Amino acid sequence: MINSIWRAVFAAACIAGIVAAGLVATRSDAMTTLSEDSGASGPAPSISGAKEWINSPALSTESLRGKVVLVDFWTYSCINCLRTLPYLRAWADKYRDAGLVVIGVHTPEFGFEKMPVNVNQAVKDLGINFPVAVDSDYAVWRAYGNRAWPGMYFVDARGQIRHRQYGEGHYDDLERVIQGLLRERGGSAVPTGLVTPSGAGVQAAAGNGAVFTPETYLGYGQAEGYGGGGTLVKDRPHPYSPPKSLPSNRWAFSGQWLVERERALGVAAGTHVVYRFRARDVHLVLGPSESGKPVRFRVLLDGKPPAADHGTDVDGQGVGVADRLKLYQLIRQTETGKERVFDIEFLDPGVQAFAFTFG
Repeated sequence: MINSIWRAVFAAACIAGIVAAGLVATRSDAMTTLSEDSGASGPAPSISGAKEWINSPALSTESLRGKVVLVDFWTYSCINCLRTLPYLRAWADKYRDAGLVVIGVHTPEFGFEKMPVNVNQAVKDLGINFPVAVDSDYAVWRAYGNRAWPGMYFVDARGQIRHRQYGEGHYDDLERVIQGLLRERGGSAVPTGLVTPSGAGVQAAAGNGAVFTPETYLGYGQAEGYGGGGTLVKDRPHPYSPPKSLPSNRWAFSGQWLVERERALGVAAGTHVVYRFRARDVHLVLGPSESGKPVRFRVLLDGKPPAADHGTDVDGQGVGVADRLKLYQLIRQTETGKERVFDIEFLDPGVQAFAFTFG
């Protein structure tokens, strides 16, 4: 359980708790910042527990002394993490010569994110050029006592943690933190002004409107809000029937599904997931089965193709292909505010579906 302190930290977040490596972890869009004298600052823990490094030889806390370091805990299926990437890349480029090192610590939520080949592909696809530590065993996460994706730690040139933020946003404030720590460091002139990067697709900024529908997991280990008839059948294939209607923020399966703790597998062609939601965007973490054979799908919004409201991973007719395990942007509405019914049909067998996020 998250204790009262953490409840306060995450009060403004759209999150769902998981138990990861024995720790409570969340995806978060809330923020907390620690000042230098907050009592929670201290020496930056070791990063030597990473299994491997991407874009860099292995780094250590000791080798980074004298640099200002931004340590960002992320995982590649997390929409909140993906939307921070344009800023992390921009800061890494702008302040590199002034002494900043940005390190992405990739700590997985789902089993497929533990595989180095998947992490390497994601880093390439997402255009990440700063060092990434592959933390599949949660060694660096534990060392920092981290609790959320994304979790950002700002370390001064003396190796002391000076600020911390959970979640996306507040980028102007964070860039000023970087500038202040670089000025304390001395040396090269510190660039002024603030970056204004523009992300595309899943890296585009969140909308300004309220999100009324929570993150939703489809595996029975964390599934909430199931609105189909009966209950989820665990660990064996089961035919699900579509409900006649769904209440707000409820979802249901249709067709033959095998629901496991972390995921749901579409056993046959023609399976559906239906969700009555209220938010601008709909994302779904999914992909093909272990065979790797792509799975075609079709998305409807209120029973019709999404047209101009389609996401970057589908066309205006709602047609898309799941060819790898990742987060797919399925709906990005031009207008928000009203409740909609989302329906995704998988035209081939073998899909793995993990979690919805909304934005």
